[in-house]
Amino acid sequence: MSLSRRSLFKAAAGGATLASVTSLQGCLGSIEGPFKHGVASGDPLADRVILWTRITSEELTTDPLAYEWWVAADSEMKEIVLQGSGSTGPERDYTVKLDVSGLEPNTTYYYQFAHGEWRSQIGRTKTLPMGSVEHVRLAFTSCSWYTAGYFNVYRTISEYQDIDAVLHLGDYIYEYGNDLVNPFLVNRLHSPAHHIVSLQDYRMRHAQYKTDPDLMEAHRQHPFITIWDDHESANNSYDNGAENHEEDQGPWPVRRANAIRAYFEWMPIRETGLDHNQDQLVYRNFRFGDLLNLSMLDTRLVGRDKQAVPGDLITINDPTRSLLGDAQQAWLFDQMANAQADGVTWKVLGQQVMMAQLAAGYVSLNMDQWDGYPVARQQLFDFIKSEGIDNFCVLTGDIHSSWANDIQEDPFTNTEILGVEFVTPGVTSPSIPVKPVSDRLSAELVKNMPHMHHVDFFHKGHVLLDITKDHIQGEWYYAESVNKTADSFFAKAYRANVSGGGLSEVAEPSLGKSAAAFAPMRLKTQLYRG
Repeated sequence: MSLSRRSLFKAAAGGATLASVTSLQGCLGSIEGPFKHGVASGDPLADRVILWTRITSEELTTDPLAYEWWVAADSEMKEIVLQGSGSTGPERDYTVKLDVSGLEPNTTYYYQFAHGEWRSQIGRTKTLPMGSVEHVRLAFTSCSWYTAGYFNVYRTISEYQDIDAVLHLGDYIYEYGNDLVNPFLVNRLHSPAHHIVSLQDYRMRHAQYKTDPDLMEAHRQHPFITIWDDHESANNSYDNGAENHEEDQGPWPVRRANAIRAYFEWMPIRETGLDHNQDQLVYRNFRFGDLLNLSMLDTRLVGRDKQAVPGDLITINDPTRSLLGDAQQAWLFDQMANAQADGVTWKVLGQQVMMAQLAAGYVSLNMDQWDGYPVARQQLFDFIKSEGIDNFCVLTGDIHSSWANDIQEDPFTNTEILGVEFVTPGVTSPSIPVKPVSDRLSAELVKNMPHMHHVDFFHKGHVLLDITKDHIQGEWYYAESVNKTADSFFAKAYRANVSGGGLSEVAEPSLGKSAAAFAPMRLKTQLYRG
């Protein structure tokens, strides 16, 4: 966000900073054995899925560590369908990432790792459907700042019985040290305690987040499809710089490469190619049969020009400025055109920054989102119109708040509705911490912005997406608190129909899929010796 997060969060915490704090100690102590960071799966396709874990040796060593793995059709790991072995080492921080192929579409599988006499927890995953598909359900969220609260949102997500995947739309970790919010409110300190810059720093921060029990359980129960935003590298980052990068922190390309390398080591994400900086690409596509085409975008590092200064209309309207970069934009247009030609019902983007206009009159308020790149946004709108792309939907994170928006070229002149946008709140990251203030601002925005149906700056939570051939429905579930262990509650729902016309409010949450169609939810949680 172009509004300084650093200033905002200091203000939210009463302006207090922590002059000196100690690194979190003992964060690995809750799990016995080498699989202290749990298991995870991600990037499911119809015939394959990524499986992930990390082996933590009890002894200091730089030697390779051997492991075995199994994929089974049952939660007791008795009906083995695939198995193998391998080794990992310090060159990838002892993480394990397998791209397991030869699987059946639309099928639930279970998996497990072993190292020596230890076996990991049993994880569950699911492949994507093919052909005619009637119903898909996805949960999505973003912005999980470890020191800002407990990850209750992940615990709620872990308890779903019928979702096909979890989308994380960025800010999975935060690069900040312990000086921006008061972590003692929830007794959660970042490790290392300083702003992270080096490869080892980023590895340590990912490792710490992966020890949170609620995040671990969400990963264990569902496949994740993830993209990064800025805090996986540095606040308000772009292709060749970042707002939160100083000269004394070394060259930006080195820090950028460190962040990307650690991300691909520690996340269950498929490696698909290299960008112009010879770093791994994060944008990729997922097809859920004839129902849903999901394009996950990188609006942050691969092609974004530096954010403009608010009011600098010459820069803002420069036709050469880009948010996606030429290669990614061409790729996206191909994916959408192919989905339209193939008769796929919903064309969905999973991405980071809000696409709908947020303006005072016609003056944009946030140069970090699509408002700061109006030429790039118009190119997307022109493509949608020229190619007849229907049933267009945008899923967004980043802004630590909830929004339900119609997508229009100019909502203030009642132009055609081209699609809809669902924006998820954060897992913990703060926005406006005083509810009456949040409520007043939200009401003003909905009153004065004709394309905005729902805005909430106060609550943390996630969005459940219910998708059929008739509709796409976004449902907001809010955590009762992030300052203590707490449950979540249903708050709002908005639906777009295939007939068009934008969003309309729905009073009740969707019914979901039949639980009988899914394997039992609860899996064995304990680690044990083989």
